[in-house]
Amino acid sequence: MTVFVFFIISLSASVIGAVCGIGGGVIIKPCLDIFNLAGIATISFLSSSTVLAMTTYSVARTLISRDGHLNMKIATPLAAGAALGGVLGQELFRMLRAFFAGSDRIGAVQAVCLGIMTLGTLVYTVKKKSIPTHQVKNAGVCILIGFLLGLVSSFLGIGGGPMNLVVLYYFFSMDTKSAVHTSLYLIFFSQLMNILSTVVTGTVPDFDPLVLVTMIAGGIGGGIIGRGLHKRIRAEAVERLFIGLMAVIIGISVYNAIQYSGLFGG
Repeated sequence: MTVFVFFIISLSASVIGAVCGIGGGVIIKPCLDIFNLAGIATISFLSSSTVLAMTTYSVARTLISRDGHLNMKIATPLAAGAALGGVLGQELFRMLRAFFAGSDRIGAVQAVCLGIMTLGTLVYTVKKKSIPTHQVKNAGVCILIGFLLGLVSSFLGIGGGPMNLVVLYYFFSMDTKSAVHTSLYLIFFSQLMNILSTVVTGTVPDFDPLVLVTMIAGGIGGGIIGRGLHKRIRAEAVERLFIGLMAVIIGISVYNAIQYSGLFGG
């Protein structure tokens, strides 16, 4: 039954993540936190692995199809920065995990950070039509932006989440379709380096191999389904789904922050 719950969460999250371009980890991580089916480090690792599997499929299909939604001159330096940020984000997580040794307070820190950033993302998305955007082309600035996105996503174990889309809208004036494809591209590199860093440093947490395989299967399956749906859904519908999802994530983050802070008596 537990394995089935992991599968359903990873599949559903990856479908939505592929449609909206947020990777799915921003849904998987807080949902698994709610059910408290594993430790914080294990949940982050499982979430990152699932997101990596989903984005590997999505990015590969995008590159093969050459559908024109991915501007490599912008995406490449962003991805380079995201890869470096993915490594340092994982290191930051390990440092704070050691600082909060013996407690789940690191989970509360993650939940609070996710809630605040998601709230900011929601506000921007609702008001974005009245906010002027930019067209950054400098490679150095792109690397810095990618680095910050990779750092945050790796530390939170969410892949990339909604912050990617807002940054791509604001700094690069991307339309919804282009932002989705670019976001998944960045998520792939940040999570790849996140996982490699975990393996190389020997800090892979204990986990059930069956759960990992099941979640990866759900991630790839969700990527396939979500990519197909993305092609059929209008940009306006994607944005409405995105806004609704942000509201749900904020609510879940508030719950998890309280739960891991021990205010529920846990």
